Amino acid sequence: VQLQASGGGLVQAGGSLRLSCAASGRISSLGTMGWYRQAPGKQRVLVAIISSSGSTNYEDSVKARFTIFRDNAKNTVTLQMNSLKPEDTAVYYCNANGLEDTVWGRRVFASWGQGTLVTVSS
Repeated sequence: VQLQASGGGLVQAGGSLRLSCAASGRISSLGTMGWYRQAPGKQRVLVAIISSSGSTNYEDSVKARFTIFRDNAKNTVTLQMNSLKPEDTAVYYCNANGLEDTVWGRRVFASWGQGTLVTVSS
């Protein structure tokens, strides 16, 4: 299963960006989908996740500013980012797990997107 992320870019502090991620391949079912970020010199950390039933969880610093939602019919997950701050600058990665169909039967997958850069200027 492949994940294709899009939507990063340069924005001024206080602005908004929307990141999208589409899953493709022989998907049997999608489980949890989410967004992670990695700032320069730091480890990759969770930003927001959403379960297959729509339950969400956010990292404390983005609560009330970011919203994650998904479209199960289109196999997409989106991160709406508002009130962006310079400390939100990072490469953002989407992640998904679930079941995929293979010639050997159904198996669990966990995939990462390629990363999209978000830069917030002060």
